Amino acid sequence: QVQLQESGPGLVKPSQTLSLTCTVSGGSITTKLNYWSWLRQPPGKGLEWMGGISFTGTTHYSPSLKSRASISRDTSKNQFTLQLSSVTPEDTAVYYCASGPPSSVGESNRDGYDYWGQGTQVTVSS
Repeated sequence: QVQLQESGPGLVKPSQTLSLTCTVSGGSITTKLNYWSWLRQPPGKGLEWMGGISFTGTTHYSPSLKSRASISRDTSKNQFTLQLSSVTPEDTAVYYCASGPPSSVGESNRDGYDYWGQGTQVTVSS
């Protein structure tokens, strides 16, 4: 089955850029009609969809994060990445990558996805 694994630093300083990579195995990020998303869950809060990238490379972002988020991919490595600039302590969260159908664009409900990474804790602190 498809497996996803997040990687990146667990501690980021305020004002810096958070960078995470999702490595996909058991399936291709270019498989037709698959969509690949980043989500996060701050402490004590619900799941938040951040953005994603389609099998063609088209990106979409949450309006609240559009100015700071950037998602890209490396098809040769079967990876997609998240960059979140100008981070503050409010960006502290568990970050997830996930895969689902095209209808998962903007979906913050876990049931809308087929596959999930285990999540990685990112803390923004000086």
